[in-house]
Amino acid sequence: MSLLSRMSAPGGRDAAAVVVGRLLGDARRPARTELHAVSAPRLPAHPAGLGFAPVGSGPASAPGRPGGSGIVEALSGSEASLPRRSEAAGDDLVLYCPPAVRDDPALGQEVDERLVEWAQEVGIYPGRLDMIRRAEFGRLMMLAHPETDDVERLLAAARCGLSEWAVDDHYVDGEVEEARPELLGQRLAVAHSVIDQAHLPLRYAPQLEQVVQADPVAVSLRSAQRHLAAFASAAQLRRLRHELAIMFVAYNQEAVWATAGQRPPVWEFLMHRHENSFVPCMVLVDAVAGYELPYAEFADPRVRRVFTLAGSASVIVNDLYSMAKEDPGDFSLPRLIAAEDGVSLDDAVVATVEIHDELMHAFEAESAALAASGSPELRRFLAGVWAWCGGSREWHARSGRYHGLADGE
Repeated sequence: MSLLSRMSAPGGRDAAAVVVGRLLGDARRPARTELHAVSAPRLPAHPAGLGFAPVGSGPASAPGRPGGSGIVEALSGSEASLPRRSEAAGDDLVLYCPPAVRDDPALGQEVDERLVEWAQEVGIYPGRLDMIRRAEFGRLMMLAHPETDDVERLLAAARCGLSEWAVDDHYVDGEVEEARPELLGQRLAVAHSVIDQAHLPLRYAPQLEQVVQADPVAVSLRSAQRHLAAFASAAQLRRLRHELAIMFVAYNQEAVWATAGQRPPVWEFLMHRHENSFVPCMVLVDAVAGYELPYAEFADPRVRRVFTLAGSASVIVNDLYSMAKEDPGDFSLPRLIAAEDGVSLDDAVVATVEIHDELMHAFEAESAALAASGSPELRRFLAGVWAWCGGSREWHARSGRYHGLADGE
């Protein structure tokens, strides 16, 4: 089930929904607001010949094991060590996440109103604009990008986010139009042709353009990219295209589950969440803020690791929320854990929180280590990703659409 459709579904009434409601309604934000207040463990030097380079010195020539040689060992025993299961269980369940850096309701509302106008202009979500307004995606961007109060920059990010979610709602989940899993790959290929513009011979280019113009999703993707180009460099736009291509691969994975009647194992769903997460939104952190993380640092495998850890953690928050809203037959991490491990949904919620917190603790500690040896832009980027997580958490828990969850709405 897609992000937008989850928000329009009726609230769950089972006991697990109450647990989730209390969890997301909890006012506690146990992580520090400032990422780099965490003391950084010293990263060990990488032995020559393993393909690693110091952060900022260029991309690695060969992959290493996840996190880079020695990172996990460097973190063990530090203040950022991961919590044990017993420490997360019980009535004191709380998500490890920072608070939002700022909350400016008027700014968020302005972005929301202009986003709805744009959605109507490009033709996505026909007849459902009030649902977009209630979802408060403009508020999400205001909370998640605290380094700017420029409405145009926040609106550019919101357009990108909404056009990306429209791919899911129009093509994958059938929330807006009939889902055709057998045609999904073809539709995604056409959508990708406007993200990374296809250049056909003159005789055939008009035929592709005719198909694109007839598809509101493709029109929205093209429009969002063009608006973003006013604020993002060519390299930053290329980054976004790369992340969207990965997400489209994950959408095809969902189509396989649907057509083959498969229930993915937890490991595969977590891999899916690595590929289908908030990363395409988060990759705009520096562009929206008005600076650029150097390519060599962005492409560093260790930076890539922590960045995608944060993306997975953020979408797990959405899985926790959606469990109380979605149809029991839909896939979410808690429901898959419950089925695979043979435990109650309450226990599966606890296990999901533990997974989220493991990812957040790893991001926090490893980012501090990377920032200690990286450029000022890297330090700023990692802090921006941390702030994005806090803003997204606040949006899920406090926006007008989500706040009623604790009351069973």
